[in-house]
Amino acid sequence: MVTVILWSAFGVTLAVGSLLMCFSMPATVGLGVALVVFSIGTGLYACWVTRRVGFTARVFEKAVQPVDKFRGLNGPAYLMVAAGFVWISVWCVAVIGAVNFRFPGLTILALVVSLAWTAEVMRNVANLTASRVIALYYLRGMQSSVQFSFQRALSYNLGSACLGSLFVPTIEALRILARGLNLLEGEDEFMFSCAHCCLNVMNAVFEFGNSWAFVHASRSTWRQFEGQPGMPALADADITSSVCFLTGVTSGALCVALAGSWTFVTHRHYTATVSLMAFYVGYLMTRIGMALPQACVGCYYVCYAENPRSRLFEDSPIGERLNKMKEDGEDAVGVAPTPRFPHQHVSAA
Repeated sequence: MVTVILWSAFGVTLAVGSLLMCFSMPATVGLGVALVVFSIGTGLYACWVTRRVGFTARVFEKAVQPVDKFRGLNGPAYLMVAAGFVWISVWCVAVIGAVNFRFPGLTILALVVSLAWTAEVMRNVANLTASRVIALYYLRGMQSSVQFSFQRALSYNLGSACLGSLFVPTIEALRILARGLNLLEGEDEFMFSCAHCCLNVMNAVFEFGNSWAFVHASRSTWRQFEGQPGMPALADADITSSVCFLTGVTSGALCVALAGSWTFVTHRHYTATVSLMAFYVGYLMTRIGMALPQACVGCYYVCYAENPRSRLFEDSPIGERLNKMKEDGEDAVGVAPTPRFPHQHVSAA
């Protein structure tokens, strides 16, 4: 499944990007080029994480098994998708009306950011619901009520979901950017020192705000990971978030293919606008729907770190991977460190 998602994202974005370029309008050509470039990056990423795919698939398989024990656990995600559809319908009307405002560009940008945050809140409400149910099952063997957990997520935990939806994606995006800058290791010692400084700062901030917080407190969870040798590296190398992100991108690209083709035939001048909105809406709706599997994987990691000797983790792929990491080293089991561009004097040597 993981391999299919990775390469489907590559194939679909490449095909849809080529389709937009065939429309031969400046705006659609620009969108098409962006999708083609993204597809190339996706293909390179799929090749880079090949050694992690098998482990991620096994964790996915184990993590979603408890879902069958709780009737209606999919319900909160479905309700959030339905709420998202209604809200996005209203949002589309607001975007159309914003064209007549005094500053239409700024108004539309504010609406786009607002929709992203609202969709993230909806996704995290479903995430919190599933996380509470699954975590109590792993740690206490409880068959907790899905309805009660959903009501708790919409009331007591709603503030946490709103703040987390604002800060966690920002922190994780900045951390990824800092890690990317560290790849550019070269002769300039000042730039290299600044990149290292930024990465250390973001790693420190990451302990206080990360996606594991939707299962348990951020700092406490990371300390539990650090208590298991090799666990931080294993959790950091997990590609579940990437898989969910690429699933959303693939869905958005398919929406572009349908909506863009129809608009090109009926209202050609609006093709680029409708295509962009279709991609955005399709991506957000799919991301909300992927809240359940992502919550299951998050609970699996956190609860394993909390109690690795539990009978529910007797044949856990995490335990097997950690043992193999101790025997053979990280690189031998597919959790290789991020490659860096070598110094020029090293290359010359």
